[in-house]
Amino acid sequence: MKLNTQGKYALIALVDLSVRHEKKRVSLSEISERQNISLPYLEQLFVKLRKAGIVKSFRGSSGGYTISKSSESLRVSDILKAVDQDLDLGAEKKVSPIKEAKTKEEALSAKMWEQLSANIYVFLHQMRLSDIASDQLNPCPAVPHFVSISDT
Repeated sequence: MKLNTQGKYALIALVDLSVRHEKKRVSLSEISERQNISLPYLEQLFVKLRKAGIVKSFRGSSGGYTISKSSESLRVSDILKAVDQDLDLGAEKKVSPIKEAKTKEEALSAKMWEQLSANIYVFLHQMRLSDIASDQLNPCPAVPHFVSISDT
């Protein structure tokens, strides 16, 4: 798994859109300005998001973007896949690392990486856009105060 800026910026832009889209359609230039993301980069991302059916675009003076589904039904894993994020830690190999392992220890280690990949996927699949937009993320028990966000 390699999370890059495409996934990061797609999530930021969709959270922005999710918070504002009920009032009106939102232009990419508005998102670009608020989130300090380059407009050409957002345009590239939204082509992918539109093709994946995550957003709808509207032309004209009242044009802009809306989310095509409810944010409660939109999974983070779907968003990341739409912008070509690879959600598998072992995805650089076409064959299972366990099957390619030359030693028992290598196979055991490969099983751990596959399990970690599966856990990350489950986490991202369970996380909804609405969870992020409404700040309903539960802190990790291991680091409960790792991140706090305030409006000040």
